[in-house]
Amino acid sequence: MIFPRSRASRRTAEKPVPQTDGEGAVPRHVAIIMDGNGRWAKRRGLPRVAGHRAGAEAVRRTLRAARRHGVECVTLYAFSSENWKRPEEEINDLTGLMKQFIRSEIDEIHAGGIRLRIIGDHRAFEPEAAAMVDEAVARTAANSKGILAVALNYGSQDELARVMRKLAEDVKAGALDPADITPQRIEAELDTADLPPLDLLVRTSGEQRLSNFLLWQAAYAELYFTETLWPDFDETAFAEAIACFSRRERRYGGR
Repeated sequence: MIFPRSRASRRTAEKPVPQTDGEGAVPRHVAIIMDGNGRWAKRRGLPRVAGHRAGAEAVRRTLRAARRHGVECVTLYAFSSENWKRPEEEINDLTGLMKQFIRSEIDEIHAGGIRLRIIGDHRAFEPEAAAMVDEAVARTAANSKGILAVALNYGSQDELARVMRKLAEDVKAGALDPADITPQRIEAELDTADLPPLDLLVRTSGEQRLSNFLLWQAAYAELYFTETLWPDFDETAFAEAIACFSRRERRYGGR
């Protein structure tokens, strides 16, 4: 699925893929807000679940593209903490698709040496789904050739609030000096503490906002917004995002 970066990306047989300028221009960590499933289905007169199914296919294409470009870590915003406000039927459909994806993809993920990571609290899902996630995470825990991080029941504001509560408890217990609360200490408590720093954040569907996703982690990430709806996002669209990243100069506040 996703492997350590390779030297040059090959072109697919189906479509020409934009090339990056070289190995150093490839982001280590790409996060994606997968937006537009509902609009994709509506434009075709289909139920929303059809858009989510098509979105699952886009996930497969994107992971293949990440492998080809040598991206080390991909983080997908699969289910936000705000998504519980959606109709129960849609939540059930999304949960079913999550279980189906694990069944169909975990063997390939594991065989490819990819470690599955979950950010957020997946225990809020129904027990069977939560258990399947736990099993998949445990099965791939020792893998070291790449990382697929999936945000489930995740909200960045909640993540930061949890970190603040943890640090406050440590201070109250005398285990932490307030003077030692640094950005580095906060990062060490985040759900993403063991992931590479975020380099590129992609959002599909034309919306230009972060929607409570990786707010701290995105501080110096490059942002890329595309009009493409998530079910239509393919290897060429992914390559265009990588090529755009490779043309940018990252100064991290300097000159």
